[in-house]
Amino acid sequence: MAIAVKLEAFEGPLDLLLHLIEKNKIDIYDIPIVEITKQYMEYIEKMQAEDMNVVSEFLVMAATLLDIKCKMLLPPEVNEEGEEEDPRAELVQKLLEYKMYKYMSYELKDMHMEAQRYLYKKPTIPGEVLAYQHPIDYEELLGDSTLNALHEIFESVMKRQGDKIDPVRSTFGKIKKEEINLEQKQSYVCDYIARKKRCSFRELLEKQQSKMEVIVTFLILLEMIKVGSVDVCQEEVFGDIDITYKAPMTVAVDLSEKQE
Repeated sequence: MAIAVKLEAFEGPLDLLLHLIEKNKIDIYDIPIVEITKQYMEYIEKMQAEDMNVVSEFLVMAATLLDIKCKMLLPPEVNEEGEEEDPRAELVQKLLEYKMYKYMSYELKDMHMEAQRYLYKKPTIPGEVLAYQHPIDYEELLGDSTLNALHEIFESVMKRQGDKIDPVRSTFGKIKKEEINLEQKQSYVCDYIARKKRCSFRELLEKQQSKMEVIVTFLILLEMIKVGSVDVCQEEVFGDIDITYKAPMTVAVDLSEKQE
């Protein structure tokens, strides 16, 4: 006749391992892996096999214990610092973390049960009490303060605010990105030179509204010189540069790399 065996329910393989360690009064930092593996395997054999999801978790831990047992039979491994590595170290760390969270859950459960004993009552303060405002005596509030004293306090507060302002960074302006349509600017420069037939470089740049427009116009002019659309000449050193129109541009100007 088979004897019914009632097994204690565990929440997972770590819970079972922790139970075996506490039951045998074992130092968690020095686990006798052979004895613990033996007791663990005995419990696995008594488990009901129909719940495969639960059994599979315990079998993975059994394989881990057997792996640690095999490593302890081999010569110890040495790390980069020359110290011997304990195959049980990772398992010990997991057990310590699980034990900490387990006892924290007990604390939270006790706090939850303790909180059920407290009763709260909504405030029932009369409306006239809530609406009451204590009168303010401004003369008593000001006391011995005078306009001069208040002015000095105001000046000291404003001075402290002024001291917080960085004298250098506060003068910095904001850099705004100028959007320039290259195709429109190129058409404008080409049409202007073609209409004038001959113009000075200074005259062309004076038509621009910003520094970025001056730079883009200069780059477009260089491209026109490169493709032979215009001729430039300078009769004297530091003199004005004359631009002479020759032929329309046949190549679109790409200034994306030059602008960078």
